[in-house]
Amino acid sequence: MAYSEDHIALAAEYALGTLDADERAQVETMMAVDAEYGALVHAWEYRLGVLNQMVGSVEPRPIVWENIKAAIGHSTEAQAPLTLPEAPQTAPPAEPVVAEAPPAVSEPGVADNAVADGSNVIQLTGRAKRWRNVTSFVTAIAASLIAMLAVQVYRPELLPEALRPKPRIQTVEVKTPAPQPTPSAQYVALLQRDGDSPAFILTVDAATKNFTVRKVGADAEPGKSFELWLISDRLPQPRSLGVIGGSDFTARPVLADYDASTINTGLYAVTVEQAGGSPSGQPTSAPIFTGKLIETVPAAR
Repeated sequence: MAYSEDHIALAAEYALGTLDADERAQVETMMAVDAEYGALVHAWEYRLGVLNQMVGSVEPRPIVWENIKAAIGHSTEAQAPLTLPEAPQTAPPAEPVVAEAPPAVSEPGVADNAVADGSNVIQLTGRAKRWRNVTSFVTAIAASLIAMLAVQVYRPELLPEALRPKPRIQTVEVKTPAPQPTPSAQYVALLQRDGDSPAFILTVDAATKNFTVRKVGADAEPGKSFELWLISDRLPQPRSLGVIGGSDFTARPVLADYDASTINTGLYAVTVEQAGGSPSGQPTSAPIFTGKLIETVPAAR
C-alpha cells in the first residue's frame, strides 16, 4: 500500500520517539488496524537502530537527578492554587449597560480566506518541520553509516564484535607444471665374438635396471636357444638373465636383483643352449658372444 509523505514521516518520528502523545496514539492506532503500516514503522526502527549500536550507554551524574527533583518540586509549588480570604457578602452589583455596537462589516470572502489560509499555513508549517526532522535524522544516519564503513575498513578493532566484518577466506588453486622426468644414465654393451660385427646390442637403463637385447647378426640353430648371462667376480657363479627371444627385441627386468656396481662392471655373455634355455641354471657351453657395458647417456646432474 502506498502511504503519503505525512504517514511516512510519522512512522519515522515514532521510531525516533519525537512525537507527542496524540501523534503517538494516532500511529499506534494505524499500526493496530494496518499490518503494512506496522511493518513500515518496524522498518524505520530497524534502520535507526544502528545508531543505538554505535553509541555506548552513558551514566548520568548524580547531580542531574537532584536537579530534576528540585525542578519538579518548584513547578508543583508554582502551580498550587491560591486561597483567598472570603469577602463579605454584599448586594450584587448592578449590571453595566453596554451599548450594542454595530456588526463589523467586512468584504465578502475575506474571513473565509483568512481562516483557510491560516489552516494551510499551520498544516504546511507542521509538515515542513516534520520533514526537516526526518531529513536531519536521515542525514545523520547516512553520515554514521559512512563513518562505520570507514572504521570497518581501516580500524575494525574499534567496532563491537557484532559489527566487525567477517574474515574472508579465498582459496586460490595454483597449478604448477608437472616436473619433467629426470633423464637417467644409459649403458650399452656390444655382444660380439673376436671383434667381429656385433651379434647383439644390450641396453641397460640405470634408473629402472631394465635391459633390452636387440638381435643384430645372430640366428639360433634349429632346436637351440641363445641365453644371456651375467658374469662378475662379485657373484659366485654366472647368473642367467633369460633366453633371448626369436624377435628383434627382448626386454627383461631381471637386473633389479643386482646392485649398480655389479651391473656396470660385470661381463655379459651369450651361450647356445637347448631350446628353452639351460635346464640346470648354469651354462652348458662356452660363451660365443661377450661384451661389457659403457655409458652412452650420462645421468642428469
